[in-house]
Amino acid sequence: MANILVIGCGAVGYQVALRLYEQGHQVTGLKRSASDIPTPFPLFIADISSASALASLPNNFDAVVFIVAPDSRQAEAYQALYDDGLSNVLIHFATAEKSPSWLMVSSTSVYEQNRGEWIDETSLAEPVGVTSRWLAAAENRLWSASHRNCVVRFSGIYGPGRDWLLRRAERGEIVQQKPPTYTNRIHSEDCVAVLLFLLEKQLAGVALEPCYLATDDEPAPLWDVMSWLSEQFAYPHPTPLSAGPDTPQNKRCRNTRLKVLGYRFLYPSYRDGYSTVRPLSGADC
Repeated sequence: MANILVIGCGAVGYQVALRLYEQGHQVTGLKRSASDIPTPFPLFIADISSASALASLPNNFDAVVFIVAPDSRQAEAYQALYDDGLSNVLIHFATAEKSPSWLMVSSTSVYEQNRGEWIDETSLAEPVGVTSRWLAAAENRLWSASHRNCVVRFSGIYGPGRDWLLRRAERGEIVQQKPPTYTNRIHSEDCVAVLLFLLEKQLAGVALEPCYLATDDEPAPLWDVMSWLSEQFAYPHPTPLSAGPDTPQNKRCRNTRLKVLGYRFLYPSYRDGYSTVRPLSGADC
């Protein structure tokens, strides 16, 4: 069994840490603030953007899972975690007798393609947005630290507590139908399962690729998704909008590399995931 540090114990990070603990690993979670929810594994409370806050953190871990969440969409919040924070943690481990392997969660927002192109890990990632640039810089810093380190780029996460799209569907909003605007998503349970799958490979000595796209099998036009949700939950049907031919259409993310490695999605499409939830008035989604 391995000694594993999970940096960021939010909704996904906590589940990753809990599952690792249940598998028999020695797990430490790291959070910015104390939690009212008791955990079976120790929690180290620290703001990683402060180097001094990490002074008493052990550095004898076999693996690190870096799954932080900025507290806002502001550039400064991303810089604090993905620039200052990541640097501080890497420096902290620089003196360790054995360097841990890393899994870092990033985002498909590092891709700026917006003409409906299919993209994968080999596609050009040159983000324009400030927050996405901080993510891309963090990825490069992690790869520079060790060839063993791996980045997992999640697409849009949905699942319990993430009901933004359902709320849009409930309101029967205007949705662009032509040209199609593509959406990419992954269920939060698959987020947990993907990280556990890749970490198991890492700990077994498998040489992972530097990067994996974690997204389900079916990128789909937003119009198709919203129309299906309206039928599934008896919501008002969305109002179609036709836009000009130069309107951005987002991209379509391909998960082939992850599936070739052996991962099988719990929820391969939005229909599989949203079929398991109830309308907003009845339950979380």
